[in-house]
Amino acid sequence: MENRKNVEVCFTPRGFDLYEADFKIVVVIDVLRATSAICTAIENGVDRIIPVSTVEEARAYQRQGYLAGAERNGKIVEGFQFGNSPFSYMGDEIKGKTIVLTTTNGTKTINLASNIPTVVIGSLCNLDVLCDWLIEQNENTLVLGSGWKGKFNLEDTICAGAIADQLIDSGKFIAEEDSTIAAKFIFRSSRENIFSFLKASSHRKRLRNLNLNEDIKYCLTPNTIRSIPILKEGEIVKLQYESVKIPK
Repeated sequence: MENRKNVEVCFTPRGFDLYEADFKIVVVIDVLRATSAICTAIENGVDRIIPVSTVEEARAYQRQGYLAGAERNGKIVEGFQFGNSPFSYMGDEIKGKTIVLTTTNGTKTINLASNIPTVVIGSLCNLDVLCDWLIEQNENTLVLGSGWKGKFNLEDTICAGAIADQLIDSGKFIAEEDSTIAAKFIFRSSRENIFSFLKASSHRKRLRNLNLNEDIKYCLTPNTIRSIPILKEGEIVKLQYESVKIPK
């Protein structure tokens, strides 16, 4: 037991300062949709993503000639080519490019965690390959949900619970916080059909009202991506890692 590392779940960025001193790895999650979009972009050949917290920062990069995306409240900000839909990051025209991105929740959370030695980007899309890598690292790991404007949300909690569940099942990790135990059991209650479980969730309703059901289905489908994005000197790039268990 003494040799086991801790894995804990922090539901929202507002609680991050209560955890940050104890962890060497932070996994940032924003399932609907920022981190799902970032994983998709890296999987599809985007060279790097610069996460910024404000629309003004994104516009400043845009004026310098960068490709820039901005999302607020589920919608593309006027004047930007794309927001945080994963489907925006699948075309050949973005391969090898640097993209600047700001979103309502996810990019702010990434930047909040940037002082931690290792920050990786998690989603349901890259769940198994990410868990394989985390188990191999064998370091104290915090799974940080982006929530919705500082508030708790279900989709990030389910994903965080799925990660914690796999790490604990490996025998190398333990969890001591009630937040982690809660996240694990919420995940276990939902795993047979996450899409149906989240039918009444607040952000799924927001996105559905914006006719973004295809985005929702994509983001809630586990293990479609083999890439792990990692934050390096303020930029998100692809972690060079070959998984032992390749997701189907």
